Amino acid sequence: MSVRRPVAWTVAVVLFAEAVGVAALNWFLAIVVDRQDMSLAGLDPDMMSVSSKIGGVVFGLYFALCALVALLVALRDRAPAGLGRVLLISAAVVHGLLGAFTWGLVGPGAFVFMIVVLGLIVLLLMTYDPREESVAGPRPEGGNGGKGDDGSPVSPPPAPTTP
Repeated sequence: MSVRRPVAWTVAVVLFAEAVGVAALNWFLAIVVDRQDMSLAGLDPDMMSVSSKIGGVVFGLYFALCALVALLVALRDRAPAGLGRVLLISAAVVHGLLGAFTWGLVGPGAFVFMIVVLGLIVLLLMTYDPREESVAGPRPEGGNGGKGDDGSPVSPPPAPTTP
């Protein structure tokens, strides 16, 4: 049994949950800033509140889009290609950077979460072999790609000769 599909499902669920969590956290922080009505280094509190809400929505949609790519990978059982692959790679980079920042700002628990998500995304990207999918059509010889039991190539049987 392959681990590809369960990893893709796990990444999709985690990224959807993270999308909701990031959007909700930023929205909550915007409400806190708005109710405090305090300035930070002369910045307008209303502008900070609106910026936090916009940032939460943008990052929430970004993580939701990455989760959608992982969901499509899980449903199709095919490697992500094109923009989907770029999105997942960028999500891995974002989680690596967030992991580095969260160690000092939040603590080791958040760091471990970010690195686990990073590892899941990388595992999702690495478990799909593009060479397996480049072969068009069904595989002959019982699905072993024209190879014998030991992995060596099998030549086709000789053509019958007529006397």
